[in-house]
Amino acid sequence: MLTRKQYELLLLINQRLSEAGVPPSFDEMKDALGLKSKSGIHRLITGLEERGFIRRLPHRARALEVVRLPDNLAAQGVKPASNAGLAPADAGPRFRPQLVRGEQRAPLAGAAPANANEVVKLPLYGRIAAGLPIEAVRDTSNTVEVPPSLLGRGDHFALEVAGDSMIEAGILDGDTVVIQKTETADNGQIVVALIDEQEVTLKRFRRRGASIALEPANKAYETRIFGPDRVRVQGKLVGLVRKFDG
Repeated sequence: MLTRKQYELLLLINQRLSEAGVPPSFDEMKDALGLKSKSGIHRLITGLEERGFIRRLPHRARALEVVRLPDNLAAQGVKPASNAGLAPADAGPRFRPQLVRGEQRAPLAGAAPANANEVVKLPLYGRIAAGLPIEAVRDTSNTVEVPPSLLGRGDHFALEVAGDSMIEAGILDGDTVVIQKTETADNGQIVVALIDEQEVTLKRFRRRGASIALEPANKAYETRIFGPDRVRVQGKLVGLVRKFDG
């Protein structure tokens, strides 16, 4: 799921690439979105890149490529624009939320529609840094509403993020992440991992030989390496909900 600002920025970049062949400057982006500093644009671009919507082209000034657009725009015939004419490079899996139109989606287990074609209520199980298995923090009394287009097939649940270990992936303290239940993951996917049947964490998953690495998205934190029998995947990240105050 994209935030409103991410969505607006993606539209702006795609429009300028289509019209002029180059993306807007950071100053133009900042002014168009009404932000006070370019640091906010850097965070938005990083979030769009992590979610697989844009790609930064190396060794080129102002080189951005729109890899994909949200499904509602694709359904209207809007095409991703590029200033390079290149196909996206195979940079490995990233966080790419699955955006599926609600009318194409089978009924979701573990999710109750709050209003047809508008929102779906997901169980909000607790805080991801609670240090407990998902089953232990499960609380069916709390729910969070998300757009149906954010969800794919299968069971989903939501968790509140505590801490800043994934900020460079655009995931901030206090965010609510939408998780698709699964016991498997590809390299590079952001997962909910259960360590030693005791600690739950949200990290990027990678296999390194016979070991499993759980990578933070914050240079202040270290990657943790475990034996395969110590880590159990409980779900993968498919969306994010952020509440803005004021």
